[in-house]
Amino acid sequence: MLKSVFIGLFEAKPIRSFSIFRLSRSLKKWAMAPPPILSLALPSETGRVLSIQSHTVQGYVGNKSAVFPLQLLGYDVDPINSVQFSNHTGYPSFKGQVLNGDQLWDLIEGLEANDLLFYTHLLTGYIGSISFLNTILKVVDKLRSINPKLTYVCDPVLGDEGKLYVPQELVAVYRKKVVPVATMLTPNQFEAEQLTGLRISSEQDGREACNILHAAGPSKVVITSINIDGNLLLIGSHQKEKGQSLQFKILIPKIPAYFTGTGDLTTALLLGWSNKYPENLDKAAELSVSSLQALLARTINDYTKAGHDCQSSSLEIRLIQSQEDIRNPEIKYKAEMYD
Repeated sequence: MLKSVFIGLFEAKPIRSFSIFRLSRSLKKWAMAPPPILSLALPSETGRVLSIQSHTVQGYVGNKSAVFPLQLLGYDVDPINSVQFSNHTGYPSFKGQVLNGDQLWDLIEGLEANDLLFYTHLLTGYIGSISFLNTILKVVDKLRSINPKLTYVCDPVLGDEGKLYVPQELVAVYRKKVVPVATMLTPNQFEAEQLTGLRISSEQDGREACNILHAAGPSKVVITSINIDGNLLLIGSHQKEKGQSLQFKILIPKIPAYFTGTGDLTTALLLGWSNKYPENLDKAAELSVSSLQALLARTINDYTKAGHDCQSSSLEIRLIQSQEDIRNPEIKYKAEMYD
C-alpha cells in the first residue's frame, strides 16, 4: 500500500510535467527581471545620496554618522565604505580592510549595469589613498554625466589640530583636483589652512579662506570649527554671484570632552538642511549646529549618569537616541551675518 502511494506520487504525467516546465520558465523570467527601484521610480522630495566614506562595525564615525541622519531627514542614501574597520582609532586597536580605487570603480560599474547611478547628491568623507581619491573624481564625472545637476558635498578629511590623518600627497590632490569640482566644502580650520595655504588666526582670515576656496570652485564653504582667541566658531560663506559672498558666523559653546564622528555628522546635516534651504546656508548651518549641540548635550548627560568621567576618553555620540533633535531641532544657535 505504502509503495503504491509513492508510485502514484512520482508517476510520470505529461500534462502536469508540461505545466511545471512552463512554471519554471515563468519563475526564471521573473527572477531575471529587474526589481522595481522605488527610490528611482518614486523619488523622495529631498533626494538620493551616494555616500562614500569610512565605516566601523562599532562606533559612530563615517557612514554610520552620516547615513542615519540623512535618512531621518527624508533622503534615500546608498553607502559605499572606503574603509571598513572593527572600530575607530579612539579604541586601543582596530582591524579591517581598505578599499582601493579599482574596487570602488567595480561597485560603480555594478550600479551602472543596472541603471542605478542617478543621484541628486554625492557625499564624500575620509579617503586614505590617492588611488581611491582619483577614482572619486571619475565617480563625480560619471554621476554628472547622468545628472548634470548633481550636488557634490565634500568633507576633505585631512587632519585636525596641526596633524595630518592622511598621506601628505593627498593634500595636493584635494587642492588641485577635488576642490574645483565640489559644490559644497566643509573643512575644519586645519584642513582649510592646508587647502588654501593661509594661516587662519582671525575671523577675517577665516572669511578670506572661504573666498580663496570659492575662487577654486565650490559655491558653498563652511569651515566647521575655528578656534579664535579661545572662542569656537563656525564660519560659512555662500557665493551666489561671482565675487560676491554672503558670509556669517555661529558661536559654538565649548564642551570639555572629545567626541568621535561629529565632523561626519555635521557635514551630513549641512547637506540635508542646505538642500531644503538652498538659498539660506545660514539657516541650514543654524539647524545643523543646533542638532549637533543637542546631541552632544545628551551624550554628556548619559555618560555622566552612567558614572563615566567624560574627559577620560573619547565618547561615542548618542545618535540613535537623538532622532527628534535631528528631525526637528530647536534653533538655539543663531548665525550672525558679516557686513
